[in-house]
Amino acid sequence: MKLDLSAGSIHTTLIDGLPHIVLKPAVEDLGLDYSTQLAKLRKRSWAVVGQSPTTGSDGKTYNMAVIPVRTFLMLLATVNENRVAFLQRKTLVAFQNETADAIEAYWTKGGAINERATDEQLDALEQQIEERRIRRALGLVQLIAAMDDTVDPKWKRSRQLHHYAEAAGEIAEIPAADRALLVETYLKDRGLTDGERRSVRSSFGRRVSLAFQMQYGEKPKDSIGLVDGRERQVKSYTEADRPMFDKVWDEFYADRYPAQQQFGEAS
Repeated sequence: MKLDLSAGSIHTTLIDGLPHIVLKPAVEDLGLDYSTQLAKLRKRSWAVVGQSPTTGSDGKTYNMAVIPVRTFLMLLATVNENRVAFLQRKTLVAFQNETADAIEAYWTKGGAINERATDEQLDALEQQIEERRIRRALGLVQLIAAMDDTVDPKWKRSRQLHHYAEAAGEIAEIPAADRALLVETYLKDRGLTDGERRSVRSSFGRRVSLAFQMQYGEKPKDSIGLVDGRERQVKSYTEADRPMFDKVWDEFYADRYPAQQQFGEAS
C-alpha cells in the first residue's frame, strides 16, 4: 500500500494491521544517507524501529528496517533541509510543511483532515468523532449526578435529560417549566450587547434572587451556566420564573433600555 503525502507517495507495509514505512528506500528517495538516519533513530526515545521481510526493487525478499508512520514524520521534522541535495530539497520541505500544518491544526482546531483521505478513512474518522461525542455526553451525565445537594435538583435533572438525548442523537423533551433559565440567557433574549450585559448582570441577578426569595421564601439554588464563554456557578431558575424576571426588568431596567425592551417583547 502507499502513504499519500502532498509531495508524493511512499510505499508502506502492514504490520499488525498498521502501515509501516520501509526506511531505506524512503530516506534515499529524499537524498538522505540510510545508515546515518537509522543510527539517529536508534538513539531517539520517540522512535520505533523494527524489522520485517520486505520485497526489494529486484523482486527478492529482504529483512529490512521498518518504522511506523509517526516515527517517519518525526524523522522528517529533524532533517536539516540545507544538508539535502537540491533536487530532493523541495520534496523534503513539502513533507515538513504538510506535517507542520497537521500538527498546528491538531493543537489549535482539534484535528486535521487530509484532503486525500479515502472514503474508508473518512468513515472511520467520523465513527471516532461520534464515539467521542457519546462518551462526552454520558460523562457529563455522571458528572452532574455527582454534584452535591446545593445544586438545584430540577437543573440537574434537565441537564441529565439533555445529555442523555445528546448521546442518543436526539432532542430532549423537557417541559417548559423545567427548562433552565439563566440571567445571562434572559439578558440575551432582551437583546443586550455584551457590554450592556456585563453592566447590568450583577444588579439584575441580585434583584431577581431577592424577588425569588420573596416569592418562595428561600434562596435560589446553584447551577452551572455559560457566562462570557466560561462555565461558572450561577443561580438556578426555570422558564416558570420568566414572569418574575419580566417584572424585575419592567420595574428597574425597561426605561434604561427601551430598544431592548421592544426586542424582548418581539421575541
